[in-house]
Amino acid sequence: MPDSTLSTSSLEAAISVFYRYGLRDASDAALAKALNTTEPDLAAQFPSRELLVHHAVLADMERQKREHVALYAQYSSAVERLYGLLQLGLRDLAAVPGQYYGDLQTDFPLTWDAVMEHLNSYSAPQLQQLLNDGIRSRLFRSDINIQLVTKILIEQLNVMLNPQVFPPDRYNMREVFRSIFLYYIRGICTDEGARIAAEHFARL
Repeated sequence: MPDSTLSTSSLEAAISVFYRYGLRDASDAALAKALNTTEPDLAAQFPSRELLVHHAVLADMERQKREHVALYAQYSSAVERLYGLLQLGLRDLAAVPGQYYGDLQTDFPLTWDAVMEHLNSYSAPQLQQLLNDGIRSRLFRSDINIQLVTKILIEQLNVMLNPQVFPPDRYNMREVFRSIFLYYIRGICTDEGARIAAEHFARL
């Protein structure tokens, strides 16, 4: 039976519809079907497309946070957690069509601001905390520039997904991931951290 009031978790399903059809072009019918509701109920709860996009994006951010909690429960070392976060980030970024962020920035500025705030107040500090944890546990070198390394890691994800740099028909993206992150992160590791990194990649 369709839900008359959509929960935060159920709103996540709207993201894949927006990816497929576009933020403006996705029909109310397709969105209502994905969200297991009716078009009138959808319009009643979200009278504008801006409001629906905003809440769907916020719901997707909460989904990411839940996945990170599960990841941290699975891995205890800062090295493995860092690799895991990068893999989740890469998976999510790979699903985003090329025009999505441009459309979000142009047509939905309040939601774009929320995405930037999430990056600055959650994602970057999360990476910085992991690097700090790794230094304290002597898995990462104590002389690394944490803010600079955080920026480099984020930009490396973007480079991986640039089809002009790594055309997917020419490169195995799993191997690209290994080649970029295995060697880079090993370079900021101590001997013990490098050992854990090698063991983790051997399981991928």
